[in-house]
Amino acid sequence: MRVAANGIEIEYELHGAAAGAPGQRAAPMLFIMGLGMQLTAWPDDLLKALGDKGFRSITFDNRDIGLSTKFDAAGVPNMLLAGMQHALGLSIRAPYLLSDMAQDALGLLDALNITKCHIVGASMGGMIAQHLAASAPERVASLSLIMTTSGARGLPGPAMKARRALLSRPASSDVEARIAHAVGIWRVIGSPGYPATDAELRAKVERGIRRSYYPPGTARQLVAVVASGDRTPLLSRISAPTLVLHGRDDPLVPVPCGVDLAQKIPGATLELFDGMGHDMPHA
Repeated sequence: MRVAANGIEIEYELHGAAAGAPGQRAAPMLFIMGLGMQLTAWPDDLLKALGDKGFRSITFDNRDIGLSTKFDAAGVPNMLLAGMQHALGLSIRAPYLLSDMAQDALGLLDALNITKCHIVGASMGGMIAQHLAASAPERVASLSLIMTTSGARGLPGPAMKARRALLSRPASSDVEARIAHAVGIWRVIGSPGYPATDAELRAKVERGIRRSYYPPGTARQLVAVVASGDRTPLLSRISAPTLVLHGRDDPLVPVPCGVDLAQKIPGATLELFDGMGHDMPHA
């Protein structure tokens, strides 16, 4: 399904019982996915389990990815230049910022006539969720932040193996090469304590690649992350009950980032998981 929100088109899906159904929880859950990831990346069994408990869930494609509006006119950013500017503390020009993506999420809630909901954000989605919770606290029943960061300078960055994996490219442009490349990345950044089988990983990445493959959007989203900077000044404004979930073995967003984030959000609870990397593994 698609809806007009914040001046763009957003693709979304509803999960669980319909609004007003017997046993339905009052506030639904909005799931915000990470860099370059589509709504299909949320585990089906998680959404089903929540539905069984009476929760209505909304998943959606962020702008510039999946089936939502693409920003082709903005062109492909110079990632090397953006990285150098960030390292030097210079301002970075970006087609949009994380705050714009937070407004997309709020626009989606408006279009669906949802006044308040539980917000769940993973990785970049957690960064967007921080902006949303700080700018519209009246809309947030609770906040769950998974494997994400405040973006504060001085926090550790990705491990070298994770950097190399993310900067690598498929061997060719055919679908099988793209699938193999994505599987390789997940093998590097995924959870060592809960390794997925080859079949599980292939099914996970193939579903997304066959639905939509759009690297320019991922690049623009990454520039949005870098250009948006440190969210520390926003975090004291978050008033919703907040849970920070982080893996102790995350090579992309190291565990000190999760610790720092929980310390900066008033009253936040921190849960750390041994063996968890930068994914949402099956226990």
